[in-house]
Formats: sequence, structure tokens, C-alpha cells
Amino acid sequence: MADKASRALVIYGDGLAPHISSSHSNLHSLATRASCGFLSLRHSPPLSESMNAKGIGELAQLLDAHDAYMVWKGEQVDLDANQDFKKDSMVQTISERFMELRAAIFTTCSSVESFGRSLGFSVLRFDELIKNDTHELLDAVSTASELLRLLGFSGGEILERSDFDLVFLHVGDVEKAKDMKVGIANFDIEWINALVGGILQIAQPGSVTASRLHFSVVMSFGAVTKVEGDSYSTLISNNKTDSDLSLLCPHQSYTMKGGKLLNDMRHHHPMLVAQWQEAVTRRDMAGAFSFKEFKENGGNLTIPADRFLHEVAFKLWKAPKYGA
Repeated sequence: MADKASRALVIYGDGLAPHISSSHSNLHSLATRASCGFLSLRHSPPLSESMNAKGIGELAQLLDAHDAYMVWKGEQVDLDANQDFKKDSMVQTISERFMELRAAIFTTCSSVESFGRSLGFSVLRFDELIKNDTHELLDAVSTASELLRLLGFSGGEILERSDFDLVFLHVGDVEKAKDMKVGIANFDIEWINALVGGILQIAQPGSVTASRLHFSVVMSFGAVTKVEGDSYSTLISNNKTDSDLSLLCPHQSYTMKGGKLLNDMRHHHPMLVAQWQEAVTRRDMAGAFSFKEFKENGGNLTIPADRFLHEVAFKLWKAPKYGA
């Protein structure tokens, strides 16, 4: 644990995990110095529902706002016996939940904008961050500098006051995902790869930025089917041992919440997550940003996606520790 509160930058590639290739060297470089693992998701809505609903639903889980999302959609949610259903009170803002945490979200998706505002995020557009319309990859360092400035990192120093404690980038337009050309998704992942390179160039080992910046990159697979799940399963096989004790294998922790078994957890195609903060996160043996590397060599295994934001808030001294 750091001796001072961190400030967090999260890059979320919505549906971009399948587009990561060996050429994305900055993402792979991050994985080699980060703590890597999986964020498990609940089952997606039926395929008859819009891609928009699927994308927002997964983002809602990442922001620990599944129930708020259901309320936002106008649907009933499961409540405790002593809790009345009041729509307004069900949607707590992020500052109410995490000790006045100041958070911003960048996105080009109008649905994400609306949902983000309902959660208390300051919603910003990418054109406020990037000074030209082409998202020029050569501007990666200046874009990274501007992001870090919002968090109070400037000129190799960290200011006592900053605009935000957490900046969240949502990349990938779920409203256009169904018709998205492969070339558009490839450009998004190229842009993220360049931006990660810019962040790593600024946050050099030994710098104040590296010691105080909690940096996360999350990649999801987007809409998937159960048939496709066999190649990306998070389940631990019992076939690796001949012991009869394998029959007593307990439920994996990501399928539990509050001591209760979650029956709607998906055991395939989790989000991939790499988190890095110098001298704070544990470096594992992952050699690339990929499902295979994270499963074989990652140090974080699998946690529910809705615990991610709580873990980040803990690094910012805005929440108690969750779990071990």
C-alpha cells in the first residue's frame, strides 16, 4: 500500500479484446510490469436485445452499478426485505459511494454519457482531450499528458489539488458496435496502444507519476455466445488431479457475493485487466496482454467485474479493502 493516496486512470476498450495483436507492443509491455487477471461478468441479455443494452450492461458491471443500470432502464431489481423501492435512492452517485470521489468519464457514446451522468461522473468528450479530429497517433504523449494533468500530474510533479481523483476512458461506441467495421475497431485498439505507450513514457520507473498513478487497462470481448465460450473459460479444471478430493472443489470466489452464490455469472469471455502502480501492484509472470497469458501466468486470477471499481477506490483511499 502506498504511503499517500493514489490517483487513477482507467482505459476501457469496449469489445476490443479480440483485436489485440502481437504488434501492440505497448499493451504487452504494460502486461509485463503489471498485475494481470480477469473480471467475470454476468450473462449478457438475449441476443434479440440491442448491442447498446449489452455494452451498457457490461460497463455498468465494471462500474459496480448493475442495480443502478436496471433502475436506469426502468426495470425492477431484487431488494432486501427491509428496503423499499425508490428509484431516486437506488442510484447513488460515485461521490456518495466513495467518500466524495471526483470522477470523470470520456466517451463518444451518448448512452454512456447519460448513464455516466446518472452515476455522478463528470462527462467529457474526446474532442475536449484531443485537439484534432483524426485522433492522430503521434499525439499520444501530449494526450497522455493532458489526461495526467486532470489528475494533478504536471511537469514531473504531483499537485496537491487536482480536477479529478479518477479519470475513466471508454473507447468503443456500443451504439455502432453492430455495424462497426473491423477497420474502426482496429483503429481504436491502435489508438489505445499508442496512448498506453504515452502513459508509460511519462510514468518512468522512479518518477513521482509512477509511484502515485494507479493505471488500469481493461478489455472486453463484447457480445459473445455460449458456444464460443469453450476457448475462453475461466473455470479451473478438476481433470488435473486424480485425487478424490477434486470432487469437493468449492465454488470459485468470483461466483459468490455476500456469502451467496450468484447463479447468473458467466464462466467464459471475462474482461482482461492489467493494473500497474510502481511499488504498489504485484508484478506477475504475464508476458503479453492476452487471455492465454493471463490465465497461465497472471497473478490476479478472477474477481467479479463489479468489484473492480471498489478495488480502485481503495487505492485512492476512498473505500475499505475488499476481500483478502
